[in-house]
Amino acid sequence: MTLPVEEQSSIAAAVPPVVFHQLTPAWVDGLGALLAALAAAGDDRLFHPHAGDAATLHKLAVAGAATGDHDEYHVAVSPAGAVLAYGLLRGWAEGYAVPSLGVAVHPAARGRGVARLMMDHLHAVARARGARRVRLKVYRDNPRALALYRALGYRMEPLGGREWCGLLDLDSPVSGSAA
Repeated sequence: MTLPVEEQSSIAAAVPPVVFHQLTPAWVDGLGALLAALAAAGDDRLFHPHAGDAATLHKLAVAGAATGDHDEYHVAVSPAGAVLAYGLLRGWAEGYAVPSLGVAVHPAARGRGVARLMMDHLHAVARARGARRVRLKVYRDNPRALALYRALGYRMEPLGGREWCGLLDLDSPVSGSAA
């Protein structure tokens, strides 16, 4: 699915500053559009933490609000209201002390620092929740993501033949500008 030209233009023009929101039902359609754009670009092979259908996204948007051990799902939104990025911290709901981080940026918004802003935001959320470390997985054939994660201080360890596992100590002064 390709976005209409006018919507692509509003996304491409929407550069930082962005506003971060916890995923709520109000942002489900925008997140669905971002995930559809990833699929259209063939990038859904690099980011697939859960199903992207409306029912799953709605469930994530309302899950865990009553307890402190819920996972975190956030969107970065342009001043025009376009969802530019999606980030998540998962594992708390299953009892893990070290959450797994995931991030995706709309193809039309890449190269403008949105991924780094989202990473800094997620690091701050994890710190506020008491996490001392975060982890992520990244495919070896995703050089832009690898470069960002290394610049943020992630230590990469091989994970099978196709992926790296990145670990970041949140107490480190290199772990993002929000530190």
